[in-house]
Amino acid sequence: MDFILASNNQKKLGEMQRILAPLGIQVVTAKMLGKTLEDVVEDGDTFEANARIKAMHACRVMNMPAIADDSGLCVDYLDGAPGIYSARFSGGHGDDEANNDLLLEKLAGVPMEQRTAYYVCAICCVFPDGREITVRGECHGHIGFERDGSEGFGYDPLFIVDGRAFGRYTAEEKDKISHRGNALRKLTEELEKIV
Repeated sequence: MDFILASNNQKKLGEMQRILAPLGIQVVTAKMLGKTLEDVVEDGDTFEANARIKAMHACRVMNMPAIADDSGLCVDYLDGAPGIYSARFSGGHGDDEANNDLLLEKLAGVPMEQRTAYYVCAICCVFPDGREITVRGECHGHIGFERDGSEGFGYDPLFIVDGRAFGRYTAEEKDKISHRGNALRKLTEELEKIV
């Protein structure tokens, strides 16, 4: 069964393909099908709401089961920021370097014990017949004082779990503990009931 991913992010695509393949689900993008899926306005006030907006749009346009995620980093010292604004924390959308710079600036002088943070991933799966599944995964850690490693994307070089930045985790290691991996495992459990 093919599911359309409401994103062209190749790293997200890879993670979803690896975890959902055992269910017989092939995750594809509109581009892989020779089509274009326009971006939608993500004006929800939660990760779950934004994931649903994207999944509903993709399902409606492509007329096939659609999967979308909305994820981000929540820093306790910053009262949960950047949160749903993680990708555009510094102003522009998806500028990882600027976002990481701004995060380090806002946490300047803050000791490690106050640099707790967690990644959130909400995934919504929508079927053309109206069925919906929404799940949430989290991964808790700390924000480092400097970038470490070149793996992953987003805030991974700053996000430390078990003494090591996500920027140093292999994709397989990260899948086992990450917010997206945790959410995808929950999604898998739900899909096994209906697919």
